[in-house]
Amino acid sequence: MYDYTQPLKRSEASRAKVRRQTDIELRGRRWTLLPDVFSPADSRSSLAHLDLLKFPVDGTFLEIGSGTGLIAVSAALAGCRAVHATDLNPAAVRNTALNAERFGVADKVTSVESDLFDGLRDAPAFDVVYWHSNNVWAPPELDINVHELAYVDPGYEAHRRYFREARRYVAPEGRVLIALSSRAGRAELEELAAAEGRGLRTVDSTTVEEPEGPVVYELLEVVPL
Repeated sequence: MYDYTQPLKRSEASRAKVRRQTDIELRGRRWTLLPDVFSPADSRSSLAHLDLLKFPVDGTFLEIGSGTGLIAVSAALAGCRAVHATDLNPAAVRNTALNAERFGVADKVTSVESDLFDGLRDAPAFDVVYWHSNNVWAPPELDINVHELAYVDPGYEAHRRYFREARRYVAPEGRVLIALSSRAGRAELEELAAAEGRGLRTVDSTTVEEPEGPVVYELLEVVPL
């Protein structure tokens, strides 16, 4: 199992950089970043997974754990007609809304405070449900803040819930996707998915050179067994 203390150190370093609202640059675009929100400028994972995604043009898209709104806003810019973005961090909910307004897609992006799906009310069934998950396992008793929760999942409880609940929010021909990395406990996640009658099928992957060495970022579809 990957050493969960390493992402906690990365979280601490990233969080310490931002004490007030600022801008970050990602591929020639400037994005708003609020304090206590996961910064895609401090991790190669967000852009790597953005490159793996194919958005449902003219369709509907739900992102779990939206952070700055990089994925949700990109979905709207790519032509999705309606995007919902949830995050349990209130600062991230505001951050997503600010970037949706900044890029002129506030009319398409609904940003909701929610622990996974709990805050969704009267939402439509989505063509794609997507989560760039906090896929590093951490001990279930670990006491962590919302910024650290973007990096690790104590006891893999959030993943257990995602495998159980995501199917309720997807359209009949829609897809449930999850973004993982080689830092994840893949065997444990496969077991949790199977317990909910689900399997994990690789859609695409890429290998990125990180400070610790090569990391594989993988987009998977959660499918019925």
